[in-house]
Amino acid sequence: MTKSAAEMVADARAKVECLSAGQTVDELKDGAMLVDIREASERRENGFVEGAIEAPRGMLEFWADPTSAYHREEFDPQRRIILHCASGGRSALAAVTLNELGFANVAHLEGGIKAWKEAGLPVQMDS
Repeated sequence: MTKSAAEMVADARAKVECLSAGQTVDELKDGAMLVDIREASERRENGFVEGAIEAPRGMLEFWADPTSAYHREEFDPQRRIILHCASGGRSALAAVTLNELGFANVAHLEGGIKAWKEAGLPVQMDS
């Protein structure tokens, strides 16, 4: 039996911690790492949260896996990590993936950068 992308996202959201923009701000103040999994073109077009780590969805597993040649040190399985995308679908799926890689303290920003902007929070634009 196959699933649709929408069903996969719904399943992922049921398995991961979903945070509002306000909750995300509070967690960032406490030292959480925000990871933007959108593509570079999306960040250029729609802006980005200052300080967020850029990790395109297609590279996330490789950058997070310490056994990968592409591993990035900022991906620490003990650290609180909050993922975001444009509207929350990809970040929910990515949070499940990080859980499968052994990251136990992962959440995602429900609604993504769209929710961040709607909450009136600052977004940086490339100049």
